[in-house]
Amino acid sequence: MTFSSLDLMALATQLPILALAWRRQPGRDHIFWLLLTAAFLGPFLWSIIAHAVAWQAELTAALWTTIAATWGLFTFLCVCEKEAWRLIAIIAPVLLIMAVLAIIWSGQHGQSPATEIPGAARGAGLGLHIAVSVATYGLLTIAAAAGSAGIIQDRTLKSKQPIARSRNLPALSDCDAMMFRLLSMAEVVLALGVVSGMALQFQETRQILALDHKTILALIAFGLIAVLLVTHRLYGLRGRKAARWVLSAYLCLTLGYPGVKFVTDVILN
Repeated sequence: MTFSSLDLMALATQLPILALAWRRQPGRDHIFWLLLTAAFLGPFLWSIIAHAVAWQAELTAALWTTIAATWGLFTFLCVCEKEAWRLIAIIAPVLLIMAVLAIIWSGQHGQSPATEIPGAARGAGLGLHIAVSVATYGLLTIAAAAGSAGIIQDRTLKSKQPIARSRNLPALSDCDAMMFRLLSMAEVVLALGVVSGMALQFQETRQILALDHKTILALIAFGLIAVLLVTHRLYGLRGRKAARWVLSAYLCLTLGYPGVKFVTDVILN
């Protein structure tokens, strides 16, 4: 098993932010911003170099690109939301696991040749579809982190026994507020992704919708988020029950995006 210097560089940038997240009393200080920037730049540079010639569609590229997008969106959220940085305790381990999976797969199989997309799927339409797909997964990843933090805080409040990891997480009300804001954005972006995917499908096959695993799971995730947002607006659903809906939608999108690539790249090959 051999690893490229680019893979090792990207992986190395994920370790300091994890150490910061597990520090006893982390803070939103200059060290946090420095390590957060490094965690974003490592996968971002990997993605820029890998996709420079043509779009890489294999599992490794999907994971590193997703990590870069998630860190970028999380950085923006930390700028806008005062307490969002506290989600680092959940987001950092999740993205490190994805990074480890990416480097293991890359070490076993090396860099795949760039995937050429035939026909009308090339150009701005494909770029838009890829961008919104990655952004949707990044937003839902952060929303799932906020939901998980809310579950931990809810259990802590009910047990009246604070645990070490709950002290560094946002308050339950902040978790709910961030989760629903992120879900609203993810639903809009996901809708754009579904529409752009239908347009590309029609250009290629003259069919509006291809009922493959990726499409079905994306539509299920879209439906789950829509029902949750409506239920929250009409009946005030929040807390642990709402978080479980979010995690279900995140699972569907995970199975539909990196999950499908794992099946096609790992199991079928």
